Amino acid sequence: MSKPWCIKPQVMLVAIVMMMATTTAAARHHHNHHHHLDSFEDVFERQEADRVQRLPGQPSELGFRQFAGYVTVNETHGRALFYWFFEATSDVANKPLVLWLNGGPGCSSLGYGALEELGPLFVDRHGNVTVNPDSWNKEANLLFVESPAGVGFSYTNTTSDLNQFGDNLTAHDAHAFLVNWLEKFPQFKGHELYLTGESYAGHYVPQLATKIVEHNSKKNKGDRINLKGIMIGNAAIDSSSDNRGLADYAWDHAIISDELYAAIKTNCKFTEDGNETKTCNAANNRSLLRHANGMPYNPPYNPCVDYGVMDYLNRRDVQDALHANVTKSIPYSWAPCSDALTTWTDSAESTLPAIADLVKAGLRVWVYSGDTDGRVPVTSTRYALQKMKLRTVKKWREWFTSDQVGGYTVVYEGGLSFVTIRGAGHMVPMFTPVQARQLLAHFVAGKELPAKPVAA
Repeated sequence: MSKPWCIKPQVMLVAIVMMMATTTAAARHHHNHHHHLDSFEDVFERQEADRVQRLPGQPSELGFRQFAGYVTVNETHGRALFYWFFEATSDVANKPLVLWLNGGPGCSSLGYGALEELGPLFVDRHGNVTVNPDSWNKEANLLFVESPAGVGFSYTNTTSDLNQFGDNLTAHDAHAFLVNWLEKFPQFKGHELYLTGESYAGHYVPQLATKIVEHNSKKNKGDRINLKGIMIGNAAIDSSSDNRGLADYAWDHAIISDELYAAIKTNCKFTEDGNETKTCNAANNRSLLRHANGMPYNPPYNPCVDYGVMDYLNRRDVQDALHANVTKSIPYSWAPCSDALTTWTDSAESTLPAIADLVKAGLRVWVYSGDTDGRVPVTSTRYALQKMKLRTVKKWREWFTSDQVGGYTVVYEGGLSFVTIRGAGHMVPMFTPVQARQLLAHFVAGKELPAKPVAA
């Protein structure tokens, strides 16, 4: 399967008593607000079974707790999604919950998001574990999930499922995951929730958010998911805009010839239905090939990092520490992007209608773009957002990281914000980690990015 967007037991009673005596202020606070029928001891046992005590090679003291394991999303088919959760480095009880999704479709949020981009622990090309000084769990409680089943450690016991996944089933299972994860970790039910992701998560995130809004409309207040907003980066949100913007960006950056660019402009309509002539498709394919050879996601990117992560996550001791592949029956090795998903049954031509509905529903929506990305370039995102025909309420301006321009931003009616990150490629947190963390911090706080230089 091609990856067009992928770059990729019981606890003894005495232990319970000890934990209840030493539990964090966050857990005590949460328990006081927890009205689920399960006892505190039952909840604690389920969570403690997923507690990651120590990862092979990790620095000794991290200063936060981490959990990993499986959440069943379909008992009949035996489908379960693998998650990795990092509590915030401080103020766990009050900081929001952020879910991160990588794209693909079929690429892992562990291999990319958690271990190479924005998680608290990185694995380098040699398999060494290091601390990320700009981890997003300094701003929020941080949750990663490998979605759908067949990606990474997530699995299904019904092989035919692997031929059924598309946007709709993926969103359905992601919603089931979130509902069931919050049952496992009920202390986070009241926390503000933000959905984030990049690339094909331009489908995943708005579609999951739509499921949550629908879910909330049918539930009493105490059973609603406290979704407050979404943030997507270098996101595939509108196919015709993506293709048009890609061609313009490739020509502007001298990746394709004048003749090839002219052929694309002459023969391609870039219409909503995605139906193009054979001549257009041939020209676009040539452009994409030149793009792949001439301008990768960002020049400093080191593809060897992927191999370090692959080797690390395929180690038995690492899988044991993460409670992953527990029965050792997953019939393939962990990989950044899945080869188990042989088809993708449905893919929306555009998620702009869903994004527009989320804005109307009052959710905070930020769209960001690393401005040197060669796969979903800033031109594509700008063309897509123009189609929404939203009035500008805060004009285009620069924003600052310390005394340097971090990028540019504009705010449209309904509060939809578009932000560029200067010098970043497709995977913004990998290339500009300081700016990416700053972006998240302002997003979850609902604060505008600095309009003036900030003293270091």
